[in-house]
Amino acid sequence: MDNYNKFLNLRKKYPTFIYEKYEIIEKENTYELLFFFNIPNLTTFTPKIIINKNNLTNNNINQNFLNNLVFNIGLIELISYIKCTCSPNIIIKAGYLDNNQINWFKKLYYNGLGEFLYRNNINIKQSELFNITTQGKKINIKEKYNGTGNLIPVGGGKDSCVTLELLKKQNNTCFIINPKGANIECAKSAGYEQKTITINRILDKKIIELNNQGYLNGHTPFSAIVAFTSYLCAYLSNQKYIILSNEDSANESTVLNTNINHQYSKTLEFENDFNEYTKKYFKINIKYFSLLRPLTEFQIGMLFSKMNKYHHIFRSCNLGSKNNNWNWCCECPKCLFVYIILSPFLYKEQLINIFNKDLYEDKTLLPTFIELLGYSKTKPFECVGTYEEVRYAVSLLIQKLNKLPYLLQYYKDNYPMYLEENFKTKYNHNNNLEPQFEQIVKDAINNA
Repeated sequence: MDNYNKFLNLRKKYPTFIYEKYEIIEKENTYELLFFFNIPNLTTFTPKIIINKNNLTNNNINQNFLNNLVFNIGLIELISYIKCTCSPNIIIKAGYLDNNQINWFKKLYYNGLGEFLYRNNINIKQSELFNITTQGKKINIKEKYNGTGNLIPVGGGKDSCVTLELLKKQNNTCFIINPKGANIECAKSAGYEQKTITINRILDKKIIELNNQGYLNGHTPFSAIVAFTSYLCAYLSNQKYIILSNEDSANESTVLNTNINHQYSKTLEFENDFNEYTKKYFKINIKYFSLLRPLTEFQIGMLFSKMNKYHHIFRSCNLGSKNNNWNWCCECPKCLFVYIILSPFLYKEQLINIFNKDLYEDKTLLPTFIELLGYSKTKPFECVGTYEEVRYAVSLLIQKLNKLPYLLQYYKDNYPMYLEENFKTKYNHNNNLEPQFEQIVKDAINNA
């Protein structure tokens, strides 16, 4: 059975998904958040988020306000579970949503599952994917809040390292989901070993069992989880800003001539939607924005190339992150992209020291190389930069070298050099940076 017919059959067999309730269990050292989901006649799910209380400094917690934040996190968590059946009717018993909120989440679910729908060959309109009804009571909450300082999510890649360095003179706290290896080491190297908030997100294993049984599976908008959980932790730690490290290229579609974007919840569109939502429904002064939004991946690579203390500890490879020793697999689009974007500055010995091989000499990476350059139907379904800046980085390096490795020789033989745009000085003014942050970013680029 093809996936589209499987999709139709599962929706017919399991027409309802229920968000039953959530629980907050406060312990001496942690908050445990539990979410209870139900697909009638199939199974129930109880995922969990554990927040370590270290560095949670807000001593005036409004319990109703906290409840509302956790309820909203559950509305994002459910995406990981409803996708297995795509049940058309979502019933929210855990709380209340008005019509505007319902439409807001419908948009997020649809766009956040864009890659999932595309790769499963499911063609459906946003208005038809999910119907949402709520049965919980409306609670009016007023909260007095005056936060200071920055909460900086750290994933372990080069981008968040650049953000940490650019803001090193400010009052920062790091935020890490599922801490391991690279993200811990990056925060530590930046000087935040004692100023880090960590949370553990624990999936219900039953979803993995259903995936193995052939139920629908695919990409979900993880950065939306980052948004809502970081907002909760910003509230619990009296922060004013949540500062992301999403760059300009996150706005580019993954599939040509469509709105399908692997990075949808990293886009400026989602960032704007999230700020509008939190301002209207949470009504406290916490702003969510990306410091690197004005910059290209090329510029971030240029800045990062000078930050030697991170070069042997940062990691971006999603395949490698599944290993105990988070490594560069050197086979995936993410590894090749990072290699390319750093290569004008660090090729050859320094990059080989990081990756343990010259990826430009790996002939098996040619199809991935062509995808990254934009000479294929789609970009790789990874968080990678624009076609133009990949071509620019490659063209710059070709100019510098006398003898070309395999992939660069292939580029020179088959494609035109791309040097008409100067990615070193580009600046996207369509961003949410306040003047003090804009000045920091502009100074960094000018000095680089």
